[in-house]
Amino acid sequence: MKRACLLLIVFIISSCTTQKDIIYFNNINTNVTDVTKVSSTKIAKNDILNVQITSTSAEIAKSYNLDGSQISNGYLVNNDGFITIPILGKINTVDLSCSELEQVITQLLINGGHLYNPIVSVRLLNSKFTVLGEVNKPGTYNYQEENISLLQALGYAGDLTINGVRNKVYLIRDDGGTLKYHNLDLTTKDWFSSEYYYIKPNDIIYVLPNDAKVKTGGYIKSLGNLLTIASVSVSTILAIILLSR
Repeated sequence: MKRACLLLIVFIISSCTTQKDIIYFNNINTNVTDVTKVSSTKIAKNDILNVQITSTSAEIAKSYNLDGSQISNGYLVNNDGFITIPILGKINTVDLSCSELEQVITQLLINGGHLYNPIVSVRLLNSKFTVLGEVNKPGTYNYQEENISLLQALGYAGDLTINGVRNKVYLIRDDGGTLKYHNLDLTTKDWFSSEYYYIKPNDIIYVLPNDAKVKTGGYIKSLGNLLTIASVSVSTILAIILLSR
């Protein structure tokens, strides 16, 4: 009988989580600062680029841009890494980031005598990431910012659920055809200065379920059911004790 009671207590306790398991960044020190690492994302084939060219000669600059009906589609980077811009023709984007391509186009416009004081803006239109597992809104999300952090990405997905394992968040990244896997611990801030603070296009973020969630998937479907089982178990044990007297 004592063993049965002990097993019941252990079962209930094992279904609980501690405050440390739930809170993010337990080791934050307000007197310490961290420097984040921003790594430039290189343009890849089949990327879709939004390229906007302006200058003090607004009417002339229009000739170097897609018309209004095409802007939303952008420039598709072909399999050789080229895009074709009106008047300028083919431009190689291989191994360039968006900011580097801006500089390349700007120099072409200046050196070719096309525009005076050109301003070039390049943005990826098809940047996306996927969040799976124990988050409130799993799915694939598009973004047009040059860089967004992992925390922003989780914000898109509505944050982790109470059942998400904060110290086992997996980031899966395709690095030139090679999949790499990284385990991030959100209960600390140790990764703030790592290369994984900012995500890259096509990253996959997976949040593991905790033990309590896994158990509910098998035989306990809700907290209410857990309490019902515990109540029935206690009542059964008490009944057995009374009958044995």
